[in-house]
Amino acid sequence: MSGPDPETVAPPPIVPAGRHRAARGRILIVDDNAELRAALEDVLSTVVDGEGVSKYEVRAAETGKAGLASAEKNGFDVAIVDVKLPDASGVDLIEPLRQKSAFSEVLLVTGFATLDAAMGALRSGAFAFVLKSFRPEELIATVEQAFAKVALMREREELERRYRDLVELTSVVFVALDKDENVSLWNRRATMLTDVLPEDALGHPFLERFVPDDSRERFHKALQKVRGRASERRGVEVETGLQPAANPSTRLRVRWHLSHADGVDGVVYAIGIDVTERRALEKRAADAEALSAMGTLALNLAHEIRNPLNAAVLQLHLLGRDVDKLSADEEKRAALKSRAAIVGDEIGRLNRLLTEFLELARPRGLAREPVHVPRLLHDVLELERETALARGVTFVRDLPEDGCVAIGDAEKLKQVLINLVVNALDAMKGGGTLTATVRAADDMIEMSIADTGGGIDKEHLASVFDPFFTTKEAGTGLGLSIVRKIVDQHRGDVRIDSEREKGTRVTVSVPRATGS
Repeated sequence: MSGPDPETVAPPPIVPAGRHRAARGRILIVDDNAELRAALEDVLSTVVDGEGVSKYEVRAAETGKAGLASAEKNGFDVAIVDVKLPDASGVDLIEPLRQKSAFSEVLLVTGFATLDAAMGALRSGAFAFVLKSFRPEELIATVEQAFAKVALMREREELERRYRDLVELTSVVFVALDKDENVSLWNRRATMLTDVLPEDALGHPFLERFVPDDSRERFHKALQKVRGRASERRGVEVETGLQPAANPSTRLRVRWHLSHADGVDGVVYAIGIDVTERRALEKRAADAEALSAMGTLALNLAHEIRNPLNAAVLQLHLLGRDVDKLSADEEKRAALKSRAAIVGDEIGRLNRLLTEFLELARPRGLAREPVHVPRLLHDVLELERETALARGVTFVRDLPEDGCVAIGDAEKLKQVLINLVVNALDAMKGGGTLTATVRAADDMIEMSIADTGGGIDKEHLASVFDPFFTTKEAGTGLGLSIVRKIVDQHRGDVRIDSEREKGTRVTVSVPRATGS
């Protein structure tokens, strides 16, 4: 027997590589009429796609209980449910069925319907109300409309999921503010910067809780400008502070892009980039430029200034000797000596200022050697002990003997500690307690000097390392600038915590020696 002619046999369809057939839609039929169930299964199973493959996988149940069990076990996309079942009402099954399958639709089928019944079914969440008897093509069209809606719901959920993931995983701050400027969206980056969880931020006033006083009005005006431009779809840029509600002393700088949320009345999206480190680097660069210019000036003038200063000191010494030889009474000689002493003190102050200028200007490298930090700090405290006693200041020491060896320049670090101790003593002219602490923290050695003085105003904290910034009547404003420069050379860090009327703590961290 000869086979068929090869030219008359249609080749099997070829599916391109990388393409997969879409999953078949799942239909659940719940009806106690066996003949109708069979007819529905037969009609819906014969619906095919463009490749001739059945589009739907059909399952059937004759009671509400059996239908719910099938939905829980197999799931479904569209359910066709008879209104009157032996054990339940089809209307009452809508919600339980949807709980079994989040994205699904329910079609109700009945042979006895009224307008009120149809409206009630639709209000209960039914996709459609189908009357018996219906033509197969009408049922198929309704089922396909239900599947289209299910597909749209799932596509929307997927887009929303991707949107939520994008908002949560992005490295920028993403906040939404409602018309009352309360938080309505708070992403993971916002939590990282503020240490405030979404549940603790949502519904709270954003400006009052998270924007410092000096930035609040600027942010509010930017919000008003955005809302005024809602029809133009243009955003507004503004840079403000950001502070955690639990720690108002922490200040961050954030560059915001504010834009109106389409379709949501009054809601503004605030997308922010943390520029704290960038602004700090810019400020450090400007400070370094200022110090460089100052250093050049100091180097050029040092020789010219020190010569007349030395001559003035010598002349004061000779003047003191001449005063002792005067025939004037003791009271007059004492008055002359007192004035000469004042001039000498001022010359000494000028000389110290010049020394600090030169210290900032000298480019010499650092020694790299082990430094026992507790011992170094002990020596500095001994140097300043007499001054402390004269001012009624008590030293409290926490200086462990072991495990606190840094790598760096001992003389430079000693200068850092002297500056910090002198500053602390100056802050406690009426007496107090100076607490000196050294401890090892991972790969760094931390040394801190705390005083019980008047503290530093919050608005001054950001400027204390600036050259020439000082709150002392006779201060040069260079001590902490020198501290910052030396610490930077050691690749360390320095931070200040202060509160008015409670005191100030300065903590310096420098690299720890290997094996210490």
